[in-house]
Amino acid sequence: MAEPVWYVHLRLWQRPINLFSEDSITLFAEQANTVNLDKPYRQRIMRLRQESEFLQVQYYMPKDPTALRGAGSNPALLNQLTSEQLDLLPGCILSVTQETLAPNLYRFTASAPPASICSFTYLGNRIQVSLGFEATETKFLIYDKGIDSETGKATWGATVGPYRYTKIN
Repeated sequence: MAEPVWYVHLRLWQRPINLFSEDSITLFAEQANTVNLDKPYRQRIMRLRQESEFLQVQYYMPKDPTALRGAGSNPALLNQLTSEQLDLLPGCILSVTQETLAPNLYRFTASAPPASICSFTYLGNRIQVSLGFEATETKFLIYDKGIDSETGKATWGATVGPYRYTKIN
């Protein structure tokens, strides 16, 4: 709200889903401009699991995003989702570190391993993104941005700083 020229007011939903539950926790995420909550976009699936000393986040993309459109506000749409309906995004992996801020108060920071490249095809276009987030008990910061693969420059997303979300639930 302090810098409206750079940011739009967004709502982000993160919903637990019952996939890969034998060894991980999986979340569906979707966001929408608060002016157009009926037109959500940027769906993603995040599988969190313990890998040696780090928590790892592996990203997936729905093969048919339209089938899940609106599942953030209507989680019943996720009840029939299967792993076969997802595309694994192999280079889209984050490692999560935990920092103790005070007794029972933590900050989790997720970042990509050095030299990793997250890219995938969406609507016939090759997309490269830089992923990252930070979470505490009350806030969620997203550093995701689109990258021009030729110049390495950010073209959309958190180009001047993170998207800042305040937790409601």
